[in-house]
This record gives sequence, C-alpha cells and structure tokens, in this order.
Amino acid sequence: MLIETLGWAGLATALAGALTAGFVTGLAGFGTGLVAAGFWLHALPAAIVPPMVVCASVAAQLVALATVRHRFDARGLAPYLVGAVIGVPLGVMALERAAPDLLRGIVGGFLVGYAIVQLSGLIRPSVGAWGGRAADAVVGTGGGILGGFAGLSGPLPLIWLQLRGGPPDAQRAVYQPFNLLVLAASALAMAVAGRYDATVLWGLVLCLPATVAGAWAGAHAYRRIDAATFRLVVLTLLLLSGAILLGREVL
Repeated sequence: MLIETLGWAGLATALAGALTAGFVTGLAGFGTGLVAAGFWLHALPAAIVPPMVVCASVAAQLVALATVRHRFDARGLAPYLVGAVIGVPLGVMALERAAPDLLRGIVGGFLVGYAIVQLSGLIRPSVGAWGGRAADAVVGTGGGILGGFAGLSGPLPLIWLQLRGGPPDAQRAVYQPFNLLVLAASALAMAVAGRYDATVLWGLVLCLPATVAGAWAGAHAYRRIDAATFRLVVLTLLLLSGAILLGREVL
C-alpha cells in the first residue's frame, strides 16, 4: 500500500503539495502541475507523478471554474477549442521528430522574458481585438501543439488573453475551460495507455481530497482580490513556471 511506502513525512509532503496546488489553481486558474510536481517528485515514485498531476489538475479546474461560471462565454471559447483539436494531434506527432527538452527550454525563456517585461511596467504590450476569432484559433492551435508535445497547453492562451485585455473573470472564463478540456483529453489518453495502475489510484485517493479542498479555498480567496493583485499573481506564476523549465535544461 502506498501510504506504508511513503511514511509519515512522505505523506505530509504529498498532502501539502496537493493542498497548495489546489489553492493556487483556485486562486489563479492554473498552476496545479507546477506546484504539485514540485512536492510530489520529492515524496512519490516518479512514474506515478504525471498521471496524478493530470487528474489533480482536472479536479482543481472543475472546482475553480465555479468562480467564473457566471462569465462563461461559449462563443469566445469556441475558436480556441477548434484550434486545440487541430493542435493536440500535431503536438503528439511532433514528439516523434523533435526533442521535448528543447521546446521546454524555448517556452521557459519566453515565459521568463514576458513576465519580467510585464512586471517591470516599462512596456505594456496590447493587441486589443486584433485578428479577431481567427487569431484566437491560431493561439488555440499553438496551445494544443504545446499541450500534445510537452504538456504546456496553458501559457500561450493565458498570455494572449492578457494581451487582449479585459477583466480577470472574462480571461479565466476562456483559459480555464480550455485547459480543463485539454487536460481531460490527456487524462483519457493516459488511461488508454494503461498509466493508472494501483499505485496511481492509491495516490489519487490520498491526494485528491486535499486538492479539491485547496481549490475551494483558493476560489474563495480569488473573489476577495482586485484585478491588479490577480495580475501580479498570474505573472509571478508564469515567471516561476519559466524559471523551472529553464532550470530543468540547465541542471
């Protein structure tokens, strides 16, 4: 049984990761994998971390979506999903011909650069309504390719929506469902590939309740912060995500 293998220290680390990852996702609308993997890779067998991260991400996103359900815009989301349907298979096919590590390094550098520019306040790039729904579909395709290639579906649509502008609720009402559907597809693909063995299932039994509780707490915290604070949280997470991706390439 997994709990006997972990011991009390390992169990505490795994639960802390689940709770913290859920809270971050409830607050910012993304980040489950970033946070959970940082804890779980130190406590759990490495082989079970990817399927656990995907399932925890889906669970946290479902809870977090409740915070923006009143702003849900199927018409605004549609072009991103159309692009993802095209992009995810392309990303999966690209795995056979390219190195995921190289792409992670490129994406990491981009995230770090973007976050630093935005946090510095020296430049505030904006695209407004440029390109319309066609441009949104292209971004969705890019997000799908990155998701299928390296599990990085979220950053590109999120950044694009920031450049589009608008209130946080309206942005989350697009990028959260996008991430949820791409992650759900990934979870299904892992199930078909037989990645959910008994150890993974025990890990989910232990950690999912903490993830859901953390997401619920984070969602309530989100309702109490203003747009400027939300923007700072998102940019900080993007900076951290990019730094971790770059760190993997250096180390």
